[in-house]
Amino acid sequence: MTRPFKVLGIQQIAIGGPDKLRLQKLWVDMFGLEMTGTFKSERENVDEDICAIGVGPFKVEVDLMQPIDPEKKPAVHQTPLNHVGLWIDDLPTAVEWLAANGVRFAPGGIRKGAAGFDICFVHPKGNDESPIGGEGVLIELVQAPPEVVQAFAKLAASAL
Repeated sequence: MTRPFKVLGIQQIAIGGPDKLRLQKLWVDMFGLEMTGTFKSERENVDEDICAIGVGPFKVEVDLMQPIDPEKKPAVHQTPLNHVGLWIDDLPTAVEWLAANGVRFAPGGIRKGAAGFDICFVHPKGNDESPIGGEGVLIELVQAPPEVVQAFAKLAASAL
């Protein structure tokens, strides 16, 4: 199957819990990840710390998330591995092609994400109209910036 876009690598993982301070204790204090920012959204019911590991185009974002209101949806603390983010070289093309091929997307469409990149989410479950979902995993597709696309192209060319 030929697809008009490439998944370049893992952009992020998001880990949810009822208390992000407990998550910080492990990921920041014990593992040494660098805190790079925060994000809070009532609409998405999330209060998150944005952390990172790695450098350059191989830097992976690790979001430590807690719900603003544990009784509301989305419940970012259930399941603990909330979602996986993938760098995409051409997000609009990817979304168009995936949707045309039966992939179900979560509501909200392409929008600006917490780290400033354009994002959208593949729904964890398919339905009758769009039968392909994440099989229980929320998948965030993230528009890779030009320097990431170039770095992955160089890496791929050197591997040949």
